[in-house]
Amino acid sequence: MKRDKPKYKQIVDAAVIAIAENGYHQAQVSKIAKEAGVADGTIYLYFKNKEEILISVFREKMGDFVEIVKNAIKKDITATEKLYEMIEGHFRWLHSDRHLAIVTQLELRQSNKDLRYKINEVLKEYLVLLDSILKEGIEKGEFDGQIDIRLARQMVFGTIDETITSWVMNDQKYDLLKLAPEVHRLILNGMKS
Repeated sequence: MKRDKPKYKQIVDAAVIAIAENGYHQAQVSKIAKEAGVADGTIYLYFKNKEEILISVFREKMGDFVEIVKNAIKKDITATEKLYEMIEGHFRWLHSDRHLAIVTQLELRQSNKDLRYKINEVLKEYLVLLDSILKEGIEKGEFDGQIDIRLARQMVFGTIDETITSWVMNDQKYDLLKLAPEVHRLILNGMKS
């Protein structure tokens, strides 16, 4: 059966809102369908269950962000600048969609172990891009040559992730984008040779 791509996107976008506003466990398929403006049964033409919807939300939205990062990496700029673009882009991506920020920072973490494993699989492409920036920075002498890539990746991603989570937990009361330069500076200070 051929799926209607606009309707699929409509359901994914509606799921972000329904999950953010109700919480993953309280966002029944009927609430997602209502938000999408479709019949409950229509959801099942595109997704097997609510877990598949959540994974699709993350896959689709993360896929959009990964494209932004890929474009930044292609630019003829330093690894230091690429790292800044990744940090600022990640902040901008979630700052521009507050519902998505709630879903990625809070709701995805409350899911079961199998679901988190599937979500981590989606996250791998992002982490590979981060690794490429780190490796380039080491090769070009911008970052300390003794850096353990895995540890650096955890440090960078963890700092970005925790900064966004704190912003979400504080009801997004301050400008997340203004933190990008300081987060970048602090991370760089930990990686300079």
